Formats: sequence, C-alpha cells, structure tokens
Amino acid sequence: MAKLLTDENFDSTIVRGLLRRNPGLDVIRVQDVDLEATPDQAILEWAADEGRILLTHDRDTMPNFAYERVRAGQPMPGVFLVSDLMPTGQAIEEILLAIECLSADECQNCVRFFPL
Repeated sequence: MAKLLTDENFDSTIVRGLLRRNPGLDVIRVQDVDLEATPDQAILEWAADEGRILLTHDRDTMPNFAYERVRAGQPMPGVFLVSDLMPTGQAIEEILLAIECLSADECQNCVRFFPL
C-alpha cells in the first residue's frame, strides 16, 4: 500500500478520516518529521527519499515544483492535489480509492488532481 506524507497545511480532518477508515495506513505529517516551514522543493525531496506520495492542497506552487523534479530526472513518487473546496467525506473516499487502485508505478512522476 502507498506511503503518504501530508504537507503543513493539509486538512487534519481528512487525515483523521483516512486513519479512521484505514488504521493501518502509513501516513505522516511534515510536522512529525520536523519539516514545518520547509520550502516545497525540500518537502518533495524528502518525500522522494522516503518513497511517499505527497498530499497537498497547494495548487499554486507544488505542482510546478513536482514537475520540475520530473524534468530534471529526479525521483518524484507522486502528488495528490486535493481541492480544499472538496467535501471532507468525498476527499477521504477518493484518496482511499486512489491508494487502493493505483500502483506506486502509476503514481510515479504524476500530479493527480482531486476530485478525480
């Protein structure tokens, strides 16, 4: 199953819902690994080093930095960009569906936009 990392501003209600629905889910927050207030590029690098898909609401900068890594030939395990306008329950359902149905290879080097 996919390993996930949430960025600093990712909705904690969604994270709690994910863990409630799947207690074995491997998800950590940037706050858990002392990456608060860290530039996006460094968060993506850490996620790549750890093989974790990044969950984010950041449409402004994160996709561009993710694709910069891909263009540079650097590893990028994937980004799930979840709309902050999406209802919480729908976000939880769609993220769980994605991590159940998509392989790590299918997420590699991709930014996936939610809602699907």
